[in-house]
Amino acid sequence: MRKLILMAAPLALMACVEEAQVEEETVAEEPAAMTTANGTAAGTYDVSNDEGPAGKAILNADGTYQDFGADGSIVAEGNWEVVDGKTCFNPTTEDVERMCWTESEPDENGTFTATSDAGETVTVTPTMADGEA
Repeated sequence: MRKLILMAAPLALMACVEEAQVEEETVAEEPAAMTTANGTAAGTYDVSNDEGPAGKAILNADGTYQDFGADGSIVAEGNWEVVDGKTCFNPTTEDVERMCWTESEPDENGTFTATSDAGETVTVTPTMADGEA
């Protein structure tokens, strides 16, 4: 009888442990906000080159983007990502090539220069949101 009790004790303990285990609550973590290679946050930016205003770029936190020409028309859209220290744009727009840019550190206003792998340099300036001055 004593042997039977000794053999049953571990089984009883296991049953108690299984009942006592509380299901771990899964906490969904917010994904880290995407930033460009130089640490600039997603947002809306004015883009200019040596000839003046070239358009606007909208980088969304979900990794999508839209580029607008100086006339306001969409010239490219797709996905963006940081690869090997460069911000790369992977367009879904027909006849637009993938382009990667090396960025300078932003100044106190958030403005920076970006140079494409093809050698084109642009100045990128964050636009002010409504109500900002």
